[in-house]
Amino acid sequence: MINSSNTSLRRLGGAGLFLLMLGACSVLDATKEAQPAFYSLYGARPGTNTSSPVPWSIAAPTLIVNPPHAAAGFDSHRIIYVREPQQLEYFARSEWVDTPARMIAPSIVAALENTRAFRAVVMTPSAAAGDLRLDVEILRLQHEFGSLPSRVRFTLRAYLVDNETRQVLAWQEFDEAVVAEQDNPYGGVMAANRAVQNVMARLASFCAKAAGSWIPADSSATKQANYRYPAN
Repeated sequence: MINSSNTSLRRLGGAGLFLLMLGACSVLDATKEAQPAFYSLYGARPGTNTSSPVPWSIAAPTLIVNPPHAAAGFDSHRIIYVREPQQLEYFARSEWVDTPARMIAPSIVAALENTRAFRAVVMTPSAAAGDLRLDVEILRLQHEFGSLPSRVRFTLRAYLVDNETRQVLAWQEFDEAVVAEQDNPYGGVMAANRAVQNVMARLASFCAKAAGSWIPADSSATKQANYRYPAN
């Protein structure tokens, strides 16, 4: 009788342990399923310009790029989508690996370097001095489901400033909408990357054009000092 009771207890204990293990596995599976997917933004990269390289001029300005910042609601790791105007929502299990503003910073530098319109392009903080400064703000980056197919809209505002005079030389707002091939977070991420690439190309062209017409603040004074008046 004692042996029979011990055997029954062992069986019950084994069954209980098995059930505990199943419960633990279920918890682990649930935790695994709850983990978000992480995505990145890429844009221009060094060497992506396939055209023949144009050597920069010694007179070309040095450009300082301030870290981009984002409008309220868009400075987050959360991936934003919109079903109703002015109502921002977030995908539950899909996130950016970093904020969009920080992710596009290397793309801005690379796109500007590829233009060869600047002697150097430097991201702050840096001890380097620059002739011009670029300030950039992300106004929106959102997956819009208001129509089919869905699309991703990326809007960026840029200011090119003369560091010496503190005057805004030029500014422009870039708005790009790209149709998503899939109406899900992954489709939106792929469309967002294409939108960023398009805006980077437009931003680089804008800055190169503005820099081409830039005249250093002291150029007129230098010309005046070097001018020789005719002898009487």
